[in-house]
Amino acid sequence: MSNQTVIIPYKPRSIWKHEIHKGIETHRFSVIVAHRRFGKTVGSVNHLIKMALMCRLPSPQYAYIAPFRVQAKQIAWAYLKYYTSVIPDRMVNESELYVELPTLHTNRQGARIYVKGADNPDSLRGAYWDGVVLDEYAQFKPEVWNEVLRPSLSDRNGWAVFIGTPKGQNAFYEMYQRGISDTSWYTCKYTVSESKLIPDDEIADMKASMSEDAIRQELYCDFTASAFNVLIPIDSISDAKSTVVKPNDMLHAPVILGVDVARFGSDRSVIVRRQGLAMHKPLVFSGVDNMRLADIIAREIDHHKPDAVFIDAGRGEGVIDRLRQLGYRVSEIPFGGKALKDNKYTNRRAEMWDTMAQWLRGGGSLPDDEELCAELAMPEYGYDAKGRILLESKDKMKERCGRSPDLADAAALTFATPVRKHNGVSATSNRKLVANTDYQPF
Repeated sequence: MSNQTVIIPYKPRSIWKHEIHKGIETHRFSVIVAHRRFGKTVGSVNHLIKMALMCRLPSPQYAYIAPFRVQAKQIAWAYLKYYTSVIPDRMVNESELYVELPTLHTNRQGARIYVKGADNPDSLRGAYWDGVVLDEYAQFKPEVWNEVLRPSLSDRNGWAVFIGTPKGQNAFYEMYQRGISDTSWYTCKYTVSESKLIPDDEIADMKASMSEDAIRQELYCDFTASAFNVLIPIDSISDAKSTVVKPNDMLHAPVILGVDVARFGSDRSVIVRRQGLAMHKPLVFSGVDNMRLADIIAREIDHHKPDAVFIDAGRGEGVIDRLRQLGYRVSEIPFGGKALKDNKYTNRRAEMWDTMAQWLRGGGSLPDDEELCAELAMPEYGYDAKGRILLESKDKMKERCGRSPDLADAAALTFATPVRKHNGVSATSNRKLVANTDYQPF
């Protein structure tokens, strides 16, 4: 391809021209948080085109990646073809969704820009990438970036731009926070009031037909607004973190321990203590076997004299048996077992989590533990054919979020059944604990 002038039919908005394009062109990693109709797709597609045209390396490869291939095609493919249509001899591959620009090197392919979906990580694996745009990164599986894309950028010092609109505090939020804390990254956030791109009458019309949370997310880029199907809203968690429970308010409340036992190598065992409206900082253990964990729980029982100890029965059989051998009274709770209110919940885990959500709304206090608070906001919910609350499974959450909600599940276990305070009688005694089902635990 001989040197010639090519004018791409792209007229960037002022914000893109004077701020964003300059930022993402001078930084290897960038995060753009912006409201709907900000022009994220058009701007990022043209960034890909410019970088591909300017690259002098042999056979450059770039990609625009959305959560799903069909979504990526619908959003970006037409834009990519339109804006590259003025480039002489550019080729379009409709089956593999890429455009190829004229080559600068003999017997080598030209720069290619692909449209890809993160739902097929294998299509991204094994290739080098000179630059990628990740749209709505919150919906990506964590391994797509950590195990596939990030290593593939290392070969040729490739760059990445993350773009999206907030939907709770998720992987996209974490990437934004990382960008803010790292001066080598470029980060920006634009709300409708800052960009001035949407007319006031259109904003008013949108607000009239949208929920408050949707307005906060879609128009004002508020990461603290909850996603629509999240069981525990972030606002409830924030309120609970700032709630202070006085010691006198806990005197007559039962002390309860919840224990979530690790299932797999990357999971952790967690102990959470709650007394009435006060939840204490979780104790987290990695790589401990059942016998060692039983000893740790026994120590906590001896120290705090809980009125009840609830342990996940899924992987806690050995721990439960050992504690009972030592004379401690503990209760095994099957997460997948029948709910106490079977007409309302699909299983025991959904019931405990919803009870915890009610406790938070009723004035519950959370410790200053970022990991616990993040996990509490993770699970999504729906309804089964009988109209009962169906909570997202632990495995599904781990696949979607990249980690198991071990701390939050331990916290939920403290709501397994109503418990009353037993003066002078605790889990260290061999006397049988009787739950008063009429007693409200918070």
